[in-house]
Amino acid sequence: MADDTAGPPLAAYGFLSDCSSAALISTGGSVDWWCLPRFDSPSVFGRLLDPAAGHWLLAPKDEYTAEREYVEDTLVLRTVFRTESGAVAITDALSLQPGARGHDIGLRSPHALLRLVEGLEGAVTLQTTVSPRFEYGLTAPRWSGDRGSWSAHVGPVALRLTTPVDLHAHDGDLRGGFRVGAGERVGFCLAFTSPYEDDGGLDAEPAEAIEDTVAGWRSWSELHRGYQGRHVAQVRRSALVLQGLTYQRTGAVVAAATTSLPEELGGSLNWDYRFAWLRDVSLTLQALWVAACPHEANRFFDWLTAAVGQVGDAPLQIMYGVEGERDLTEHTLDHLAGYRDSRPVRVGNDAWKQRQLDVLGEILFAAHLLREHVTPFSEATQDLLITLADQAARDWQQPDAGMWESRDQPRQYTSSKVMCWVALDRAIALADDLGDRARPDEWKRAREEVRETVLERAWSESAGAYAGAFGSDSLDASVLMMPLVGFLPADDPRMLATIEAVRDRLTDGWLVRRWDGDTAGFLICSFWLVECLALAGKVEQAESRFDHLLEYGGELGLFAEEVDPASDEQLGNYPQAFSHVGLVNAAWRLTQCTSRQDLDDVQ
Repeated sequence: MADDTAGPPLAAYGFLSDCSSAALISTGGSVDWWCLPRFDSPSVFGRLLDPAAGHWLLAPKDEYTAEREYVEDTLVLRTVFRTESGAVAITDALSLQPGARGHDIGLRSPHALLRLVEGLEGAVTLQTTVSPRFEYGLTAPRWSGDRGSWSAHVGPVALRLTTPVDLHAHDGDLRGGFRVGAGERVGFCLAFTSPYEDDGGLDAEPAEAIEDTVAGWRSWSELHRGYQGRHVAQVRRSALVLQGLTYQRTGAVVAAATTSLPEELGGSLNWDYRFAWLRDVSLTLQALWVAACPHEANRFFDWLTAAVGQVGDAPLQIMYGVEGERDLTEHTLDHLAGYRDSRPVRVGNDAWKQRQLDVLGEILFAAHLLREHVTPFSEATQDLLITLADQAARDWQQPDAGMWESRDQPRQYTSSKVMCWVALDRAIALADDLGDRARPDEWKRAREEVRETVLERAWSESAGAYAGAFGSDSLDASVLMMPLVGFLPADDPRMLATIEAVRDRLTDGWLVRRWDGDTAGFLICSFWLVECLALAGKVEQAESRFDHLLEYGGELGLFAEEVDPASDEQLGNYPQAFSHVGLVNAAWRLTQCTSRQDLDDVQ
């Protein structure tokens, strides 16, 4: 089996993280994505977006089959390769700081990619090609060194590779072959170092470093075992993925580990998701609360208040860099072919300039849900939450870009209005914790005005459902949020009609499209439908949908943003926080509703 240089499907990639950056490794043993030293840094291995943009292949030379799994309770990946002559296991990890445990993992990661080959049966000949291409594939390195240690320095990035394998340098690559017998182990450590600082990178044997990294991840998992509901294994896996998408130094959560993976193969809707959307971070905190991992809440609100600064009357910026950077101006990398010829490749995301009113509700929803972990609020957090509630009261009638970040004209999106209602509703509930500046009476008046307006103007007689925008007859799956945030009960006649309209008119198999004509099924919307059906008492129907959705995650349980209903192939940036949030919340909702139904049956 040859490694597919044309671009494997996304489900072929395993996800590694050190809570600072991420790597993707194909079934064929090729690291095709790694940005250093942060999630949003330029790639060192970028073959995911262009065959010539760098990779690191480590695999048997002869034909093989491969089976993969994560080491239990970790983001350490183990692949077993079997050939006619024998079998080997390759264990891959992004190293955590030696000795880091629990909530300290990822705070000082050494930026080192570890690969360990272990002989299981017979003897297997392996090949390796270490082919970094810096600045998204623009520059090849000049290697120096010899057996045991190699180094390369290009611009602000230096790499050091240590291994006992005999390699030779050629045209920016290190290449070599070696044979591993049963019981033998061969390790590789590729470490980032700063060429202008006294930073020697990781100084540890790969086997020891992997063992310590496994212990680090397991210590984190051990602290987060409170969830005992339905689909516990999938919830815990998703919690690990969400932690892996967290930039641990600040608590920011990136929307995904990649840029420019397309919503449609060959299409141009390719965006950079390696930033912290306030919506995504807030929803991630809610999912981690479900998964019994609420301990990062204070760090998030500290990061948020530092990133936002003084809000004032200006609309809230909806996304930031992982250390709070505000200017995320978008540009294209025209030298890259794109994932399976899907252009353009974009770096940065101009959505940072948009007005998206739903974010106000998501932040206050999270603050209310996590209040036991974040109160008493700091003065800065009090000021921020009050300002957001005031903005919801003042600006809810404004058109905006909506949660799908439309780049055409602003509209009166129903979900944006509903989330303004949520902002006001949760601010009222938090008023006693917000100090003397809280204005619950004013917020109550605004809340009722928002509610009455949504109920009147969002309903479409023609569609027989709540439409995606005021004055429209078009369905939009974002209205499924209405019962999930408590705006209306799921069995309210009009809400139930809306849920059934989405199920009947926007679904393709088990997948829910965001709107009629959307190019693929959107996974979080598909999980929202599961929640809505469960809340409406249709628990068996909801459970069946959930079980089928899990199948799209493949053997590793990783989800991108979307799925093509025709091919069942995952699309969009990967792995996607939004999708894993949807999974966690749907499993929790099924747990709640199943327990309630069981109680009703007994009574």
